[in-house]
Parts: sequence; C-alpha cells; structure tokens
Amino acid sequence: MKSTVERRNKIIQKIESEGSVRVDELSDEFDVSSVTIRNDLDFFEEKGLIHRTYGGALLRNNIYNDPSIEEKKKINIEEKKRIAECAVDLIKDGESIILDSGSTTREIALRLKEKKNLTIMTNAINIALELAGSTNLEIMLTGGVLRDKSYSLVGPEAERTMQNYYFNKLFLGVDGMDFEHGLTTFHPLEAQLNRIMVERSNEVIAVTDSSKFNRHSFSYICDLNHINTLVTDKNISADFEDKLKKRDIMVIKV
Repeated sequence: MKSTVERRNKIIQKIESEGSVRVDELSDEFDVSSVTIRNDLDFFEEKGLIHRTYGGALLRNNIYNDPSIEEKKKINIEEKKRIAECAVDLIKDGESIILDSGSTTREIALRLKEKKNLTIMTNAINIALELAGSTNLEIMLTGGVLRDKSYSLVGPEAERTMQNYYFNKLFLGVDGMDFEHGLTTFHPLEAQLNRIMVERSNEVIAVTDSSKFNRHSFSYICDLNHINTLVTDKNISADFEDKLKKRDIMVIKV
C-alpha cells in the first residue's frame, strides 16, 4: 500500500494530466475507501489546488503543472537567458554556491566556466555534466534518487548531503510564487530538498521569469521572506514588485 504522500502525489499528477477525477475511480485505482479519497481531495482544496465537484474534482486554472526539463527549456527561453546572464554577475570568484535543478539554473551553469575557484553543489545531473571538465570549478552532486522528468536528484540521501555544508549563495528556480502560498514547486521531495538548500545558504536568489508569479504549485518550499533577491524579466507587474520591495526583497529586472 502506498503512503499518504505517495498516493496524494499520484492523485494530483492525475488531476493535472486529465483535468478532472472521480472519487469512485480513484478509490478503485488506489484500493482505498471513498472516505480516504475525499479526505485527499479536501486536502488539495484547502491548498487551493482544485475545485471540488459532486463526486470528484477539477483542477484550478492557476496551478502550475510539471512539464519535463526538455519542455521547460523551450518556454520563455530569451527571458531565461537574460536572467542567467544577470545572475552570473552576482557570483564572485571563490564563492560556494548551490544551483537548484531547472531550466533557468541550467542557463546560469552554461555561463560559469570563466569564473574562478567556485565550489558548486547541485542536485541536477544535467547541470553537473555541463560543468564537468572546468578546471576552475569544483562540482559536487548531492546523490539521491533520480527524477527522470527534471534530471534532478531528490530524497533522504540528497538531503543528508546538503545538510553537511554551508554556502554563500543559492540560485533557486520555482514553479510558483505568490504572497499567500510563498514559493512552491510540483514535486514534494524536490520541495523538501529546496527547503534545506534555503537553510544552508547565506543568501537566497530566486531566478524565475514572470510567468510564475501569482500562481502556485503542489508543494510548499518556503515563505517569500526567505528570499534576499529576485532576478526576473521586465514583465513583472508594478503591484507585485512593490509588494516584494515592502518585504525588503531586492528585485532585479532584465
């Protein structure tokens, strides 16, 4: 029998892919009672992820889904390149940094080879491969269980590795950012590892294009007050930017 977390993760993926679900069908599929399924759907509704319907549920239209890293690479690519170029300028030679998995952080990695004496921890095997062979960079991988969709490593082993170190800066990609739900991402284990990254970093720099604002995904990472700096594109709304600045978050628009 799957754990509650595993079952709920499968259910939200099913809702995301199909748009709607029925209680009786989920009860049969996961071999649990309809009461258990209703409790799961109540949990999602409380988090603002779904609309409950008679006998089932519908996905809310402000929820970010979980595209593969190959799909993400094609979305807002010019904005991501500009964000990456700016982010690299925030890195000083000799620093220790974390690069979270994601398409924007990969763009950062592609621009790091001219830096000197950097120590880079990442949970993304594609980022580690991009940086392999760079003589001025020390590359560290977290270890853990591979997520095929994102090329990221997650789980207890990745978390234990991250807890052994402290870093100057974290470059964090997110799937959603709003003032009610904070920073969110789709996968629960990814979010759990991201929280440890935040705890182990002196400075947290969120790197994301403006399409992620005022939306949220399934798994909570942290509140917005944990961010020091946001690097984003010029399409950020004036209202959203003002609210961030009132929380003493530096906003860099590129």
